[in-house]
Amino acid sequence: MKLPFFKKKKSVQTQFEASSPSGLDSKQAITKLTKGITSIKDIIAPPAIEVDFNHLKINDTYFRTLFVAGYPRFVSPNWLAPLITFERSLDVAMFIYPIEGKGILDELRRKIGEMEAEIQTDVQRGKIPSVHTKISLEDARKLQEQLAKGAERFFQFGLYITIPSESIEGLKTISQKVEATMASLMIVAKPASLQMEDAFLTTLPVCHDKLMITRNMDTTCLATTFPFASSELSANKGILYGINEHNGSLIIFDRFSMENSNLCLFGKAGSGKSFCVKTEILRSLMFGTEIIVVDPENEYETLSKAVEGAYIDFSFRNQAKINPFDLAQIKEEESPLAQKILSLHALLKIMIGKMSPDESASLDRALVLTYKQKGITQDPTTHKKEPPLMEDLYKVLMGMEENEAKTLANRLERYVKGSLAGIFNQKSNVEFTNPFTVFGIKNLEAELRPAAMFIILDFIWNKIKSEMKKRILVVDEAWYLMQHEDSATFLYSLAKRARKYYLGLTTITQDVEDFLESKYGKAIINNSSIQILMKQSPAAIDKIGNVFYLSEGEKNLLLSANIGQGLFFAGQNHVAIHVVASEEEHKLITTKPAELIAMKKKTVAEMKKKEEIPPPIKEIKPINEKPVIVKEEINLSRHPDGPMDQKDPNQNQENKPEEKNPAPKIPLPPEPDKRFSNLQ
Repeated sequence: MKLPFFKKKKSVQTQFEASSPSGLDSKQAITKLTKGITSIKDIIAPPAIEVDFNHLKINDTYFRTLFVAGYPRFVSPNWLAPLITFERSLDVAMFIYPIEGKGILDELRRKIGEMEAEIQTDVQRGKIPSVHTKISLEDARKLQEQLAKGAERFFQFGLYITIPSESIEGLKTISQKVEATMASLMIVAKPASLQMEDAFLTTLPVCHDKLMITRNMDTTCLATTFPFASSELSANKGILYGINEHNGSLIIFDRFSMENSNLCLFGKAGSGKSFCVKTEILRSLMFGTEIIVVDPENEYETLSKAVEGAYIDFSFRNQAKINPFDLAQIKEEESPLAQKILSLHALLKIMIGKMSPDESASLDRALVLTYKQKGITQDPTTHKKEPPLMEDLYKVLMGMEENEAKTLANRLERYVKGSLAGIFNQKSNVEFTNPFTVFGIKNLEAELRPAAMFIILDFIWNKIKSEMKKRILVVDEAWYLMQHEDSATFLYSLAKRARKYYLGLTTITQDVEDFLESKYGKAIINNSSIQILMKQSPAAIDKIGNVFYLSEGEKNLLLSANIGQGLFFAGQNHVAIHVVASEEEHKLITTKPAELIAMKKKTVAEMKKKEEIPPPIKEIKPINEKPVIVKEEINLSRHPDGPMDQKDPNQNQENKPEEKNPAPKIPLPPEPDKRFSNLQ
């Protein structure tokens, strides 16, 4: 019996054949149809691939793949860290194959028997057994014992490295560096000659090993090959910088534990640079670190007031002044006067521009004569006398006969008598002993900021040298100093000498290109053990990538980073960081205009609410239901002039009958008295 629902349906092939006018089968028709359709492979495939003896060329990029043929006998955790953190981009592929334990035990038993027989034969012949054979026998017996107990498992491990480069010469150079790095780890790496295509395909993320060059490993040795330790950046002491984006761990670090405690921070406007630095400042203050900030945009004023720090506004209208001619009162320093004259040369070049050799010589003679007129010479005992002012130098230059001196005096005149008088021509009246001091220069014109920053930094540096203490000096918008070679040289000298005085220099800038164009900018980066890169612009990412040897993935991370995200470099390690702050910290350090306006409105509303709270009153409703407001009753029996004749309203209340609707009793106020005028 045939049921109707068991009736066979026509297959797709039969239907297609029936509908095909040419009578071709379905496979041939589909093949012809797909030849004219663009597939995904056609889209992602490169235009050309050139396979050579020992390299591969795809488009304009050269590739070479190395395989590992020899491994060290002993390894430690994270032993592949130099390869994982290599300065160039590498594609590293690891293949792990589990092996059945029973077959391995049989093979080990056979190998152990062969090695024992070899040793016995050598002994019988009077030969010294091979040391290599003895070591191999000892390792095989230990492995056999561990496998038999089930404490270890057996694996085969393959390691391959593909090196990309823009040119064939660069490929050779990088290959030599990689091989040298691996040789330092006792690893033997060889190029996959005549198999470059298969080797390149092996390192692609398709999990297909076309070379099958493996090494036997147990569980313990295999565990040490995983590069997890390279993304950890946490110490037992230090402050919290943020959260590790790789694994969610905390980045706790002590900058003073490095070879130098300098820090560079780069990022575009609004990327969270000041937010990151302010969190470090707040947390460092709790550990007793003294903080000094040069603030061009008044971003640290609120923070300084919140922690009861000192904010010094360096401007025309403010009384705070620093005399650039002040001498450092440091006994250990040799020839302080000569050092100060060199510093003044650099400052005056920033103020009045470049000088010819003749003008420099005239200026040097004028500086020496200016100090001499105040009785200050190379003798250290004279250095406590009152130093000269900028006006004194101007008068000396005017009194000299050389034309160069007259020219210098004319260029210096506007700082003494002209529109810029009063900012650099005053006696010093700044003393900072607060653990958190901020020098603000927002109210100065952009033309004066480099000179003002130079004077402030020179003043701070003299203070640092006079007393050694754990300090952090923050120079915000450091690109101002990079505009002039003399100020850039001074900042570079600070970065080099800071370690000797227990100082950590923090340089912050958003103009990365201007900073890196200066040779001193790159030198400052090289002398900074910690670098933090926040969100970058596409125009600057290539230059930053070349300086910091960033991979393509790290470049993309910096281009797409949110506020407070970036890369944290500390020595040889670097991780992706997300700077976080508590709610109370966030209120103190945020610089977002929207948040500042919202907080200001909230503060004003709270103050108004407090002012509108009325004093405590009593409300009594009489018979006619009209409210009568009465102030608090005053116990007149305690009047300072003595008790008054007034009956106690509670007296003989028991003998009086209760009234149904008693009228409210409103006590009369006392006679006017100044001492009680505020209560009436």
